[in-house]
Amino acid sequence: MPQRINTLSRGGVFQDLGLLEYTTALTFQETARKEKIEDRTRPDKIFFVQHPSVFTFGRNGGQENLTRSEAFLKDRGVALVQTDRGGNVTYHGPGQAVLYPVVDLEQARIGVTDFVYGLEEIMGQTAKDFGVSIHRDPRNHGMWKDAKKIGSVGLSIKHGISIHGLALNVSLDLTPFSWINPCGMSGVSMTSLAQELKDQGLAHPPLPMESIKETLITYFCQWFHFHPVKESAHASMC
Repeated sequence: MPQRINTLSRGGVFQDLGLLEYTTALTFQETARKEKIEDRTRPDKIFFVQHPSVFTFGRNGGQENLTRSEAFLKDRGVALVQTDRGGNVTYHGPGQAVLYPVVDLEQARIGVTDFVYGLEEIMGQTAKDFGVSIHRDPRNHGMWKDAKKIGSVGLSIKHGISIHGLALNVSLDLTPFSWINPCGMSGVSMTSLAQELKDQGLAHPPLPMESIKETLITYFCQWFHFHPVKESAHASMC
């Protein structure tokens, strides 16, 4: 089993992008990676974001796993974006917590398997803090609640530097997941922290996104031994 990363603490810039179009957030990541490639002494960057409704496709495809037409999706304001991350099709929308770590894995000597495991662990610890116990499943990377998927992981790594990251379903509308085969798997249901807490009898569970963000970033710092550093006045630190 992969272990907690045990290295010297590294500096990271943590920035909250708010609610931002997927392609714009991707440009932020690609720019950060390019700058890091040009100067490996720059601190890593970790972006927190929520996206307007969008289906994204990974290197393993995904359009074949749409169960509705593009016209149907367009009428409902759902964008379609091809990416270079691993995995298949997934959905992002408001109420989903997304963390994009642009991290120099090579410099930090973090293996890809350890990095994925750590991102899953961060989601698991965060969910537990908010009253939901989740777990891994051999069918697919990410995190699950019983037979339902609640969190996803997808990465793209070039020159040893990661982009993309994790997405944890907090309180988003789950309906769009029924318009795809999530992660390319038929018959898979999706869930969220809010839905699981509702099933436990909490009609209006307390799930402020600011608290979710702070918890995810706290566990990210602990698991990967990061400490916050400032790069600009717009950086939001853990």
